[in-house]
Amino acid sequence: MARLCPLFSGSSGNSYYIGSRQAGLLLDVGRSARQIENMLRLCGIDPLAVKAILITHEHTDHIAGVQVFARRYGLPVYGSPGTLRAMGSTLTEIEQHPIEDTQTVAGLMVTPFATSHDSAQSLGFLVETEDQRSFALATDTGVLTEAILSHLEGADFAVVESNHDRQMLRDGPYPAYLKARILSSRGHLANEDCASALVRLAQTGCRRFLLAHLSRENNTPQRALQTSLAALEAAGLRRDVDFTLDVAPPENTSGRSILF
Repeated sequence: MARLCPLFSGSSGNSYYIGSRQAGLLLDVGRSARQIENMLRLCGIDPLAVKAILITHEHTDHIAGVQVFARRYGLPVYGSPGTLRAMGSTLTEIEQHPIEDTQTVAGLMVTPFATSHDSAQSLGFLVETEDQRSFALATDTGVLTEAILSHLEGADFAVVESNHDRQMLRDGPYPAYLKARILSSRGHLANEDCASALVRLAQTGCRRFLLAHLSRENNTPQRALQTSLAALEAAGLRRDVDFTLDVAPPENTSGRSILF
């Protein structure tokens, strides 16, 4: 059975572990190596179980600890060609692998797909385990394109961005240029757009969801959860019967792992 450990989620750092207790991958390393190690152990995962790192894009909240962690454990780093180039000296003396098509990484089948973000070449990932369970991550994207949705539809479990409440963002203290960036098609996904996507996904086979990358300033876990829950229930779907829905915490201090 596959194991997902959401270590960190949000503007202060992002990282997920996917695999088994014995071996798996890190998706992003957006906090310090020490913090990642401590959170892995809290989740019952020895840091030595990490066999490779996947990077979605080069923004600091996704790569802050990658250099130290990868060097400390001698790990290869996978990302799009654009992301690896943009990371530059961050990856000095680290084994790098451009990923553009489906390939096996540390015993897991990884399929990258393009997301829409203001970065060099951002990706989401579909990861299939040896027991044929599948997990998809789609965060840091201003829109969910048909190509993104097609990968999510095939997953057993999906982590989807529910970054902001549009009204909170518009009424909030951010400067106009930053509000425009977040609201753009290369920014971050709003609660309402996430909710609409979850309805489609639940109706086409993917029914286990984790809302992720919530803004501390422009959202609350309650708003994100209720927006998606209301849309799913309006479509006639029942929570914990037809779908599961949770919110990734900024820090997984409970050490919770999700089996799927």
